Amino acid sequence: MSVKQHTSTMRFWSPTFQLRQEEVELKPGRITTLNIVNHPDAVTILPVDAQGKVIFIKQYRHPAKQTLLELPAGTLEGQEAPEAAAQRELQEEIGMKADKLEEIASFYLAPGYSTELMHVFLATGLKASRLPQDEDEVIELAPLPVSEALAKAVAGELKDAKSLAAVLLAAKRLGWAG
Repeated sequence: MSVKQHTSTMRFWSPTFQLRQEEVELKPGRITTLNIVNHPDAVTILPVDAQGKVIFIKQYRHPAKQTLLELPAGTLEGQEAPEAAAQRELQEEIGMKADKLEEIASFYLAPGYSTELMHVFLATGLKASRLPQDEDEVIELAPLPVSEALAKAVAGELKDAKSLAAVLLAAKRLGWAG
């Protein structure tokens, strides 16, 4: 498919994301206006401790008006590599660093309107190593046995899409599911 871009105009800018409007020709003679959120790429980490528990966090999310069960996650800062962001987020959110990080997938969260590419990592060999949490985060650790994490995912109890995807992607790879 050949797409021709006619215009691109920045409509809103903030430190965390930008909104641009583009006019594109998706097929000859048909120009469409698209609103696109420019968002930094991000990481989601599935940390598994020495006891085989997945370390989730509970965090209030104001847009959802509820506390969600999630995996540690965050956006890349500047030109930061995804692996470095994953280690930093582990240290900030659960006070741990991983001896081993394995990227198991990457996917776009909402490709219809956002540029954000999510990198999913499996983290093992966890050791205590704390960095200060972000000022806008109030986090409670919520370790779950693998079987319970998978059951919550399959039952639709994980309302955070990146966490749901990470658990399901890891299930087969780690032998959690048949």
